[in-house]
Amino acid sequence: MVCVSRFLPLAAGSAAMSCVGGSVAVSAEITDAPLFTIQSLRYALACLLLLGFARLARSRLSRPRGTEWLWLAGIATTGLVIFNLALVQGARHAEPAVLGVAVACVPVLLAAAGPLLEGRGPAPAVLAGAVVVTLGAGLVQGLGRTDGTGLVWAVVAFGCEAAFTLLAVPVLGRHGPVGVSVHTTWLAAAMLAVLGLLHEGPAAAARLTGADLIAGAYLAIAVTAVAFVLWYACVSRVGAGRTGLLTGIAPIAAALTGVALGGPAPRPLVWAGIAVVATGLAIGLRPARDTAPPPTPARRVPELTATGGKLP
Repeated sequence: MVCVSRFLPLAAGSAAMSCVGGSVAVSAEITDAPLFTIQSLRYALACLLLLGFARLARSRLSRPRGTEWLWLAGIATTGLVIFNLALVQGARHAEPAVLGVAVACVPVLLAAAGPLLEGRGPAPAVLAGAVVVTLGAGLVQGLGRTDGTGLVWAVVAFGCEAAFTLLAVPVLGRHGPVGVSVHTTWLAAAMLAVLGLLHEGPAAAARLTGADLIAGAYLAIAVTAVAFVLWYACVSRVGAGRTGLLTGIAPIAAALTGVALGGPAPRPLVWAGIAVVATGLAIGLRPARDTAPPPTPARRVPELTATGGKLP
């Protein structure tokens, strides 16, 4: 039973990253669509699906209170709105591999900062595994060319990807994976709708093609409604540090999905990267000698500091 209880959350996190990695080809289909409008529709649909799931599962949703609004709005702003903007703007100045490598560095930050938010110190084995996973993901992604602007957007994407997990830690205890997903998706949908009206106009939705809507629906279902809940369920059960290691699965899923869709077989360097990621996961996810489960996120929401609410 202990092995199963440890395996299921990791399986959930792995499935979430597989959904994210496998969505690369789908995301490429909406590059010409009005960005803010289609992303707003994506998150609105995801929120409706999550609300339906919560009702069927009889999962109680709590209204955010106090500084919880700031944590949830922070997730929506950084992890959803700005992250998508960084990917689109960054792609105009950098090859996809550059952005991929930036995101691949997230495990190291989560392994270091995640445990601190959970009230404990970083685990050396998890830190070591995170470094190895990052190196392996970099090999899978490869290197690419960029200019200064592209590099800035890559750093922004890195920070936003980390914030998506770290900012959820203080509120997962009271709201749970479904609650955090519901609140962040409707907040993001509202923010993106305003941006869409301001920058793309009220008629932007009429410019969406059938292919755009199908791609957006897939992103709403698999990459948002399903992946968000699976990811946050893993974070709440095994901690942000260990869960962060699983981000190394995303570039592998992207590479294998490309092959399944008729692309060329991975190069030897990609296979080597997959092996390195697997090694990093083995190092970071091995059971600790102390069999006590990791502490769950605190139910009390920490007060924001006077420095603007930035994480330590």
